[in-house]
Amino acid sequence: MSILKVDEKTGIFGEGDQTFGGSFVPPELQKALDEVAEAFARYKDDPDFNAELQAYYKDYAGRPNPLYFAKRLSDQVGGAKIYLKREDLNHTGAHKINNTLGQILLAKRLGKKRIIAETGAGQHGVATATAAALMGLECLIFMGELDMKRQALNVFRMELLGAKVIPATSGNRTLKEAVDEALMYFAGHPDSFYLLGSAVGPHPYPLMVRHFQSVIGQEARAQILEKEGRLPDYVVAAVGGGSNAIGLFYPFVEDLSVKIIGVEPAGKGLDTGYHAAPLNVGEVDVLHGFRSYVMPDPEKCWSISAGLDYPGVGPEHSYYKAIGRAQYVAVNDQEALDAFLNLSKTEGIIPALESSHAVAYATKLAAQRPKDEIIIVNLSGRGDKDVAQVAEMLGRTPEQAAKA
Repeated sequence: MSILKVDEKTGIFGEGDQTFGGSFVPPELQKALDEVAEAFARYKDDPDFNAELQAYYKDYAGRPNPLYFAKRLSDQVGGAKIYLKREDLNHTGAHKINNTLGQILLAKRLGKKRIIAETGAGQHGVATATAAALMGLECLIFMGELDMKRQALNVFRMELLGAKVIPATSGNRTLKEAVDEALMYFAGHPDSFYLLGSAVGPHPYPLMVRHFQSVIGQEARAQILEKEGRLPDYVVAAVGGGSNAIGLFYPFVEDLSVKIIGVEPAGKGLDTGYHAAPLNVGEVDVLHGFRSYVMPDPEKCWSISAGLDYPGVGPEHSYYKAIGRAQYVAVNDQEALDAFLNLSKTEGIIPALESSHAVAYATKLAAQRPKDEIIIVNLSGRGDKDVAQVAEMLGRTPEQAAKA
């Protein structure tokens, strides 16, 4: 019997006083959500649907991607073996394509002609624009105005792919506001399909995103059994909204010998209030139509990584915390930056700043564990999009760095 308690019809995780998820939205939005939920329930186990999705995973996205033993990094820290699940090798450079292909096939079956989405770092926006171009659909992407500046390369990539990028100019002008505006647009345009990118939002999105992202953990589980003949001791992933993490974690959740660790962004420090770590210091509340842990002061939400800069977290992560199935820790901006630079020089892999949070914690953990233990880290994306930002943080432009 599963250790998880979840109502597949309502998207509520847990029972009694410990419940998360659900759908707390106005009636006009609920009607649109019900259509998406019905389509997901109808097609998620449909053989024809899944055959088409698997074909796109293989021939378009490039799955399965490798589970790579980072030997030099492991030798450097002198402890447990570190394996990297190479989601950075997917088409578009991150795990996001797994979910966008699944959801856009649902939109196709519903006869939708316009796709809308939100994005933080821009990776989900790029993946959505890619899938929309593939299917010949109109695409609108809502993105925080600040994030558009931090991730200008991804904005241009979305535009190259035919999408219209709409700046969210309210509040902090980051991911939260992009979600706000995308949900409002969806409520007023039910002829559209909202392709939500993380394991957040009202039902059915947390369950749907987990379903399509679970290919990460399914592959990693089979690959580690083939390579090592046993399951890992730890699985580690960065957590913002939490899609890459839940994709890795869920296929291991019943394997109680495997410890699950999610890494939130501590930003400028948990004690400063300027972070994005609701599972570490947050309170249970309703945000964007679902119940979960939320930062005490969402206006202070901050991370070096635009993709983790979100004041809430997926309800399934909140549930894992509540039942003690997963541990959630936090890594600050400087630690993530150091891991970004170190992995680049040690393994020849430039990670996304999001993924760098997981790498930072995993290296600290590995140093404390014996050499016969195994840690799988989800390398959720590549760092091309972050190079200009990192160069600026190091006090030089990419052009200056090239001349150095």
